[in-house]
Amino acid sequence: MPKTKPFDLYTEEYDNWFVINEYAFRSELNAVRKAMPAKGDIIEVGIGSGMFAHPLGIKEGVEPSAAMREKAEKRGLVAIDGVAEDLPYPDKSKDAVLMVTTICFVDDIAISFREVHRVLKDAGSFIIGFVDKDSPIGKIYLREKDKSIFYKEATFFGTEELYGILRQTGFKVVETFQTVFGSIDEINKIQKVQSGYGEGSFIVIKAQKI
Repeated sequence: MPKTKPFDLYTEEYDNWFVINEYAFRSELNAVRKAMPAKGDIIEVGIGSGMFAHPLGIKEGVEPSAAMREKAEKRGLVAIDGVAEDLPYPDKSKDAVLMVTTICFVDDIAISFREVHRVLKDAGSFIIGFVDKDSPIGKIYLREKDKSIFYKEATFFGTEELYGILRQTGFKVVETFQTVFGSIDEINKIQKVQSGYGEGSFIVIKAQKI
Protein backbone atom coordinates (compact mmCIF):
# COMPACT_ATOMS: atom_id res chain seq x y z
CA MET A 1 0.00 0.00 0.00
CA PRO A 2 1.36 3.47 -0.84
CA LYS A 3 2.41 5.53 2.18
CA THR A 4 0.03 8.40 1.46
CA LYS A 5 -1.69 9.03 4.80
CA PRO A 6 0.65 11.75 6.13
CA PHE A 7 0.61 13.51 2.75
CA ASP A 8 -3.19 13.43 2.66
CA LEU A 9 -3.45 14.81 6.20
CA TYR A 10 -0.59 17.32 6.29
CA THR A 11 -0.38 18.85 2.81
CA GLU A 12 0.05 22.39 4.14
CA GLU A 13 2.84 21.35 6.52
CA TYR A 14 4.60 19.61 3.62
CA ASP A 15 4.51 22.67 1.38
CA ASN A 16 5.46 24.98 4.26
CA TRP A 17 8.80 23.19 4.61
CA PHE A 18 9.81 24.53 1.20
CA VAL A 19 8.81 28.06 2.20
CA ILE A 20 10.55 27.99 5.58
CA ASN A 21 13.67 26.41 4.08
CA GLU A 22 13.62 28.43 0.87
CA TYR A 23 17.38 28.48 0.26
CA ALA A 24 17.81 24.75 0.84
CA PHE A 25 14.90 24.13 -1.54
CA ARG A 26 16.29 26.44 -4.22
CA SER A 27 19.68 24.74 -3.88
CA GLU A 28 17.98 21.36 -4.39
CA LEU A 29 16.12 22.71 -7.42
CA ASN A 30 19.39 23.86 -8.98
CA ALA A 31 20.94 20.43 -8.45
CA VAL A 32 17.99 18.71 -10.13
CA ARG A 33 18.02 21.26 -12.94
CA LYS A 34 21.66 20.41 -13.75
CA ALA A 35 20.67 16.80 -14.40
CA MET A 36 17.52 17.53 -16.42
CA PRO A 37 17.49 17.16 -20.21
CA ALA A 38 16.87 20.40 -22.10
CA LYS A 39 13.72 19.09 -23.79
CA GLY A 40 11.54 16.06 -24.30
CA ASP A 41 8.53 14.31 -22.80
CA ILE A 42 9.34 14.32 -19.08
CA ILE A 43 7.24 13.08 -16.15
CA GLU A 44 7.73 13.12 -12.40
CA VAL A 45 6.92 10.00 -10.38
CA GLY A 46 5.74 11.16 -6.97
CA ILE A 47 4.85 14.62 -8.25
CA GLY A 48 3.34 15.52 -4.87
CA SER A 49 1.94 19.04 -4.81
CA GLY A 50 4.16 20.02 -7.74
CA MET A 51 6.80 21.88 -5.73
CA PHE A 52 9.59 20.61 -8.01
CA ALA A 53 7.68 19.91 -11.22
CA HIS A 54 6.21 23.38 -11.55
CA PRO A 55 9.47 25.40 -11.47
CA LEU A 56 11.24 22.74 -13.56
CA GLY A 57 8.66 22.98 -16.33
CA ILE A 58 7.40 19.41 -15.93
CA LYS A 59 3.70 19.28 -16.82
CA GLU A 60 2.66 15.80 -15.72
CA GLY A 61 3.29 13.13 -13.15
CA VAL A 62 2.02 10.27 -11.01
CA GLU A 63 0.92 10.72 -7.39
CA PRO A 64 -0.97 8.32 -5.09
CA SER A 65 -2.05 10.97 -2.55
CA ALA A 66 -5.41 12.53 -3.47
CA ALA A 67 -4.72 15.70 -1.46
CA MET A 68 -1.36 16.19 -3.15
CA ARG A 69 -2.85 15.59 -6.61
CA GLU A 70 -5.42 18.30 -5.90
CA LYS A 71 -2.69 20.80 -5.01
CA ALA A 72 -0.65 19.85 -8.08
CA GLU A 73 -3.70 20.37 -10.29
CA LYS A 74 -4.21 23.84 -8.78
CA ARG A 75 -0.69 24.59 -10.04
CA GLY A 76 -1.83 23.69 -13.53
CA LEU A 77 -0.22 20.23 -13.58
CA VAL A 78 -1.65 16.89 -14.68
CA ALA A 79 -1.43 14.57 -11.67
CA ILE A 80 -2.45 10.97 -12.36
CA ASP A 81 -3.47 8.59 -9.59
CA GLY A 82 -0.87 5.83 -9.59
CA VAL A 83 2.17 4.30 -7.92
CA ALA A 84 5.81 3.93 -8.93
CA GLU A 85 5.52 0.14 -9.11
CA ASP A 86 2.78 0.28 -11.79
CA LEU A 87 3.19 3.36 -13.97
CA PRO A 88 0.20 4.22 -16.21
CA TYR A 89 2.28 4.79 -19.35
CA PRO A 90 3.10 2.67 -22.42
CA ASP A 91 6.50 1.08 -23.00
CA LYS A 92 9.22 3.40 -24.34
CA SER A 93 6.98 6.47 -24.24
CA LYS A 94 9.01 8.99 -22.16
CA ASP A 95 12.30 10.80 -22.70
CA ALA A 96 13.00 11.29 -18.99
CA VAL A 97 11.58 10.36 -15.60
CA LEU A 98 12.21 12.34 -12.42
CA MET A 99 11.86 11.11 -8.84
CA VAL A 100 12.59 13.65 -6.08
CA THR A 101 12.40 12.51 -2.44
CA THR A 102 10.16 9.69 -3.66
CA ILE A 103 12.35 6.59 -3.40
CA CYS A 104 12.09 6.52 0.40
CA PHE A 105 8.30 6.09 0.15
CA VAL A 106 7.95 3.42 -2.55
CA ASP A 107 7.00 -0.10 -1.50
CA ASP A 108 9.52 -1.84 -3.77
CA ILE A 109 12.39 0.21 -5.16
CA ALA A 110 13.60 -2.45 -7.64
CA ILE A 111 10.14 -2.86 -9.19
CA SER A 112 9.80 0.94 -9.32
CA PHE A 113 13.09 1.30 -11.16
CA ARG A 114 12.15 -1.47 -13.61
CA GLU A 115 8.90 0.38 -14.33
CA VAL A 116 10.87 3.55 -15.07
CA HIS A 117 13.10 1.49 -17.36
CA ARG A 118 10.01 0.14 -19.15
CA VAL A 119 8.43 3.54 -19.86
CA LEU A 120 11.67 5.25 -20.90
CA LYS A 121 12.69 5.44 -24.53
CA ASP A 122 16.03 3.85 -25.43
CA ALA A 123 18.86 5.85 -23.79
CA GLY A 124 16.27 7.88 -21.82
CA SER A 125 17.24 9.67 -18.61
CA PHE A 126 16.27 8.72 -15.06
CA ILE A 127 16.92 11.50 -12.52
CA ILE A 128 16.73 10.75 -8.80
CA GLY A 129 16.91 13.41 -6.08
CA PHE A 130 17.17 12.19 -2.50
CA VAL A 131 18.67 12.73 0.95
CA ASP A 132 21.64 10.37 1.32
CA LYS A 133 21.22 8.31 4.49
CA ASP A 134 24.99 8.55 5.14
CA SER A 135 25.00 12.37 4.98
CA PRO A 136 24.76 14.68 8.02
CA ILE A 137 21.06 15.45 7.43
CA GLY A 138 20.35 11.85 6.44
CA LYS A 139 21.72 10.64 9.76
CA ILE A 140 19.47 13.10 11.61
CA TYR A 141 16.42 11.94 9.63
CA LEU A 142 17.25 8.32 10.42
CA ARG A 143 17.77 9.04 14.10
CA GLU A 144 14.55 11.02 14.44
CA LYS A 145 12.33 9.27 11.89
CA ASP A 146 9.92 7.91 14.54
CA LYS A 147 9.11 11.49 15.55
CA SER A 148 8.52 12.68 11.99
CA ILE A 149 5.08 13.05 10.41
CA PHE A 150 6.44 12.21 6.96
CA TYR A 151 9.47 9.98 7.51
CA LYS A 152 8.10 7.53 10.10
CA GLU A 153 7.55 4.85 7.44
CA ALA A 154 10.32 5.94 5.07
CA THR A 155 13.25 3.80 3.92
CA PHE A 156 16.45 5.76 3.33
CA PHE A 157 19.20 4.87 0.87
CA GLY A 158 22.86 5.70 0.37
CA THR A 159 24.36 6.78 -2.95
CA GLU A 160 26.43 3.63 -3.53
CA GLU A 161 23.42 1.51 -2.62
CA LEU A 162 21.38 3.27 -5.32
CA TYR A 163 24.19 2.84 -7.85
CA GLY A 164 23.90 -0.91 -7.27
CA ILE A 165 20.10 -0.99 -7.65
CA LEU A 166 20.33 1.09 -10.83
CA ARG A 167 22.85 -1.32 -12.35
CA GLN A 168 20.63 -4.29 -11.45
CA THR A 169 17.59 -2.70 -13.10
CA GLY A 170 19.14 -1.76 -16.43
CA PHE A 171 20.72 1.67 -15.93
CA LYS A 172 24.17 3.20 -16.01
CA VAL A 173 25.06 6.21 -13.88
CA VAL A 174 25.99 9.24 -15.98
CA GLU A 175 26.44 12.04 -13.42
CA THR A 176 26.03 12.69 -9.71
CA PHE A 177 25.55 16.09 -8.07
CA GLN A 178 25.38 17.22 -4.44
CA THR A 179 24.22 20.26 -2.50
CA VAL A 180 22.78 21.26 0.92
CA PHE A 181 25.94 21.53 2.95
CA GLY A 182 25.63 21.92 6.71
CA SER A 183 22.52 22.20 8.84
CA ILE A 184 19.22 23.01 7.09
CA ASP A 185 18.26 25.75 9.57
CA GLU A 186 21.58 27.54 9.05
CA ILE A 187 21.33 27.80 5.25
CA ASN A 188 20.73 31.49 4.44
CA LYS A 189 21.67 31.60 0.75
CA ILE A 190 21.47 29.42 -2.33
CA GLN A 191 24.32 26.93 -2.11
CA LYS A 192 26.58 25.73 -4.89
CA VAL A 193 26.03 22.45 -6.70
CA GLN A 194 29.10 20.21 -6.82
CA SER A 195 29.83 17.01 -8.70
CA GLY A 196 29.98 13.77 -6.77
CA TYR A 197 28.71 12.88 -3.31
CA GLY A 198 29.96 12.53 0.25
CA GLU A 199 29.75 16.13 1.45
CA GLY A 200 26.26 17.41 0.57
CA SER A 201 23.13 15.89 2.06
CA PHE A 202 20.96 16.23 -1.07
CA ILE A 203 22.12 14.09 -3.95
CA VAL A 204 20.97 13.96 -7.57
CA ILE A 205 21.83 10.93 -9.70
CA LYS A 206 21.38 11.06 -13.46
CA ALA A 207 21.21 7.58 -14.96
CA GLN A 208 20.64 6.36 -18.50
CA LYS A 209 18.59 3.42 -19.71
CA ILE A 210 20.74 0.70 -21.27
